[in-house]
Amino acid sequence: MKELIELLNKIGTFYLATTDGDQPHVRPLGFVMDYEGQLAFCTGNFKDMYRQMVANPKIEISGYDGEYILRLTGTAKFITTEDAQKKAIETMPILGTMYAAGDGKFEIFALENGTATCSTMSGESKQLTI
Repeated sequence: MKELIELLNKIGTFYLATTDGDQPHVRPLGFVMDYEGQLAFCTGNFKDMYRQMVANPKIEISGYDGEYILRLTGTAKFITTEDAQKKAIETMPILGTMYAAGDGKFEIFALENGTATCSTMSGESKQLTI
């Protein structure tokens, strides 16, 4: 997982896809952390992204670092606790300007049952461990 987090941080801005009915929605993310051995991300529970993941937790994340195209697929599992929220703010302090631990709107989710594939434009591919 360390290699995967390093790659996502190198990419900087990666994209999460959800669905709303039969319509896909993609938006940029820039936060990732290892929380108790889980690949974890965050959002606010007032956002469409949250509502869409609750209705259909199947998600995909994609990014490109100039060499590798990363694709993560799996299921969003909400793991929100005050400890997870504090760790997220510690990992990326700017989150503290938007959220606070225990504020009732800050959500932490992990990628569960996921696969991670790195591919090059020439078609070479390798699996990473989540």
